[in-house]
Amino acid sequence: MATIRLGDIAPDFTTNTTQGQISFHEWLGDSWGVLFSHPSDFTPVCTTELDTVANYYTQFEKRNTKVIALSVDGVESHLKWIKDIEETQNVTLQYPIIADESKKVADLYDMIHPNADNTLTVRSVFIIGADKKVKLILTYPASTGRNFDEILRVIDSLQLTADYSVATPANWKDGDDVVISPSIKDEDIPAKFPKGFNRIKYYLRMTPQPNK
Repeated sequence: MATIRLGDIAPDFTTNTTQGQISFHEWLGDSWGVLFSHPSDFTPVCTTELDTVANYYTQFEKRNTKVIALSVDGVESHLKWIKDIEETQNVTLQYPIIADESKKVADLYDMIHPNADNTLTVRSVFIIGADKKVKLILTYPASTGRNFDEILRVIDSLQLTADYSVATPANWKDGDDVVISPSIKDEDIPAKFPKGFNRIKYYLRMTPQPNK
C-alpha cells in the first residue's frame, strides 16, 4: 500500500470506468485533476456528492480540471446508480466513475482505512496538477459529505500560487487580497506587483490578487 505525499507524482493506473477503459495520466493530459472516492454505490451521501459535482462540472472545466470518481463496485452497478442519480437529482453525469472491484486503485492511493472500515473506501480527495504531481489530499469519514465549494476554492489558490510569488491567507476566496512571498524583497515588489501592497509587518505584506 502506497503512502502518497504532497509533491509526489500521482500513481498512474489503467482501469475500467463508466466511460470505458482509461490510463489515468493519459486521460488527464494537460489538465488538472480531482480524484475522489466513495464508500459504495447506492449510498445517500455519495448520491448528493455526485449530483453536486455534476452541477459544478462547468466550474471545474473553467479551471482546466477533470473530475473522476471511484467506488469499489463494478461498471454495471455504477451505471444503474448513475441512472438513479440522474432521475432523482435532475442532472447529467458528465464525468467517469472508476470501477475498482479489485481495490487496486483504492490500495494504490491508500483510500481504505481499516480502523474506519476494512472493505470500503473513505471519502478521499486528491487534487493533481497538470504536472501530474499531488497538490492536495483531503480525507473525510464516510458519514460526512464533502464541501465542493472548498475544493474549487483550493484549486483557485493552487493555480494562482503556481503562477505568482504569493500565498493565500485564511478564508481567502477568488478576488481577495493575497500574501506576497517572504522571498520577495520590498524593493522588488513594485515590478512584480504593480497594483501596490500593504506592509503590515516585514513578513506580512498584502497585495491585490495579481491575475484579476
